[in-house]
Amino acid sequence: MFNVGMSSTNPKTYEPTPARKVAFLGLGVMGFPMAGHLALAGHDVTVFNRSAAKAKAWTGEFKGSSAATPREAAAGRDLVFCCVGNDDDLRSVVFGADGAFAGMKPGTVFIDHTTASANVARELYAKAMALRLQFVDAPVSGGQAGAQNGLLTVMCGGDKAAFDAARPAAMAFSRAFTLLGKSGAGQLAKMVNQIAIAGLVQGLSEAIAFGQKSGLDMVQVLEVIGKGAAQSWQMDNRGKTMIEGKFDFGFAVDWMRKDLGLVLDEAKRNGARLPVTALVDQFYADVQAMGGRRWDTSSLIKRLKD
Repeated sequence: MFNVGMSSTNPKTYEPTPARKVAFLGLGVMGFPMAGHLALAGHDVTVFNRSAAKAKAWTGEFKGSSAATPREAAAGRDLVFCCVGNDDDLRSVVFGADGAFAGMKPGTVFIDHTTASANVARELYAKAMALRLQFVDAPVSGGQAGAQNGLLTVMCGGDKAAFDAARPAAMAFSRAFTLLGKSGAGQLAKMVNQIAIAGLVQGLSEAIAFGQKSGLDMVQVLEVIGKGAAQSWQMDNRGKTMIEGKFDFGFAVDWMRKDLGLVLDEAKRNGARLPVTALVDQFYADVQAMGGRRWDTSSLIKRLKD
C-alpha cells in the first residue's frame, strides 16, 4: 500500500475498491494531498486549479492529468471532488460555460469538500437535480495534517445513493465519511465542529496563560491534566506549541474567521444563541490586527500575553 506524509509506524492503507474516473478541483493545502491519495489508491485522476503551476506541480508528483477548465476536468468522470475557498469560489468552478456542471454526464456525483454555507450547498444540490446530476456537501475536519495523512473526518449531506457512490473513493483520504442528513447537513455539522473548537481553544489559552502567570511548569501540568477530564485534541496537539509561542503552521486564523462568519450568519437564521462563539470571533479579529492572519488558531493565547 501507499503512504503519503505518514509515519512508518502508522501507514495509510486504502480500502480495496474498483478504480474510478475522478476529477479534483482545487489544489490548495487540503486539495493537493487529497487528490494525491485518490491517485495513489489507483483512481484515474484529472485535476484543475486556478493556478496552472499548482496543477503542473501535482502532475509532477502524482500519476494523473490536468485540465484547463473545471468543465474539461469533469468531462467523462464518474465522481468530481472539489475543495476551494468559499461560496463564491465554489460557484465559480461549478457554474457557467466552463464550470464543472457543464461538463458532467448525467448521474455523475459532485462531492464538495469546501467549508461553505448551508445555503450554497442547497443551491448547488437543487441545480444538480435539475441537470440530472448528484451533489453531496462534504466539509472536512482534520486540517492539513489530516489531508496529508489521509485521515480526514468528512461530514456529508445529501441523498444516500450519491453518498454511497462517493464513499469508496473518498475513503482514500478519510478516516470517517458519514452521511448526517439531507443537503446542507454536512455544512451544518462542520459549523458545530467549529463552534466546539472555538470555545475549547479559548479555554485552553486562558488555562495555559493562567498557569504561566502562576509560575507553573505548564508542560508538566498539561501532561498531568491531559490524563483526566481536561484532555482534548487541542491540548494534545497544540498545548506544547502554545506554551512555546509557536504558531507558524496549522489552520490559519483567517480561515477560522471565515468559518465562524458562516456560523454566526446561520445562527441569525435559525435563532441559535452563540455568545461565546461571537466573543471568540472578535478575539480572532484581535489576533488578525496583531499580524496573525496566517497563524494557527491556537494563537488566541497571544492576546493574553502581548
